[in-house]
Amino acid sequence: MGLTSNKVLALAVMFAAALFVATVWLWPRLARQSWRAVSGRVGLLLATQLALFTSLGIAANQAFGFYASWADLFGQETDQGVVINHTGNSGTGGPLQVLSTSLVQGVKGSRPQTAGQVQKVDIVGRKTHIATPAYVYLPPEYFQPQYRTRTFPAAVVLTGYPGTAQALVDKLHYPRTAQELAKDGRMQPMILVMLRPTVAPPRDTECVDVPGGPQSETFFAKDLPEAVLAHYRVGKRPGSWGIVGDSTGGYCALKLAMHNPSVYAAAAGLSPYYKAPIDPTTGDLFQGDRNLQNRADLWWLLKHEPAPDTSLLVTSSRIGEHNYKDTLKFIEGVQATNLTRISSIILDSGGHNFNTWRREIPPTLQWLSGRLSDR
Repeated sequence: MGLTSNKVLALAVMFAAALFVATVWLWPRLARQSWRAVSGRVGLLLATQLALFTSLGIAANQAFGFYASWADLFGQETDQGVVINHTGNSGTGGPLQVLSTSLVQGVKGSRPQTAGQVQKVDIVGRKTHIATPAYVYLPPEYFQPQYRTRTFPAAVVLTGYPGTAQALVDKLHYPRTAQELAKDGRMQPMILVMLRPTVAPPRDTECVDVPGGPQSETFFAKDLPEAVLAHYRVGKRPGSWGIVGDSTGGYCALKLAMHNPSVYAAAAGLSPYYKAPIDPTTGDLFQGDRNLQNRADLWWLLKHEPAPDTSLLVTSSRIGEHNYKDTLKFIEGVQATNLTRISSIILDSGGHNFNTWRREIPPTLQWLSGRLSDR
């Protein structure tokens, strides 16, 4: 049974409840002062508390999508990562392969023409040889005969770290929200490419081209758009692409647009930070390369690099988010460039969690749609 399985959660809750009942039932028998009785009381209390916290942890993981599997939880995920293609021709027929398809959950309709479609895909970068899974949302219009020659704008959607791409579909409801907004005429139909910024798990690469390591930024700036363009009817002009993410994904989205404005015409960071951290999950991202480290710092970019011709959106909340003051400072810094365009969503309260981001996603998608072209 997988980590995100409802059966695992149910078993954990039942086990915790059973231990609680056993503790209450056996407590009178363990009320003596012998070392065995004391050890029994301590053991039951520790086991009950451990089972309770395990249940809470599994429930929180299901709600927020921190880890996708047991291997992911224990840092043993090795099935995805950097793949080196020594032959120069993998024989897969292209950099993007569709593994399965499903209708958009929560909307009416039994066909893609009315309900849209979510495709689970594998993507392999031509330049970086990075391989990663993703989900692609195709709006109903993509399958309708009257739009068969039309191209659509595309938005890359990134999770936080560690995050799961599935959570973008099931927990944050990006496809359903995009379809509802388009149906109501509040945004144009748009293709969404949903994945983790962690393209070399379990390492958190912060969308950096790591010297001697994963070339994460190149993957998102070149390989990913190339793979999607080769497979779907996406607009080829620079104004056709946007990018959005939460937390680590939000930082990546802002940085990728600031570094590559000719690729990403607009970027939205939900609860982002503005400088790549260095910690045990990232390792040494820069290998002593000072210029690379500076360019991973959005504050440094605003002061020392030419202002990029792109549009940015940042979000925070006055109570609950730790990035509130930094976000206000970032807005001021972008405004001072007189070229890069900046917008914001500031909530009165909201924590660093899915519930907050679900409140921000609809206006964010509307904002993104208004800045992208379908040609």
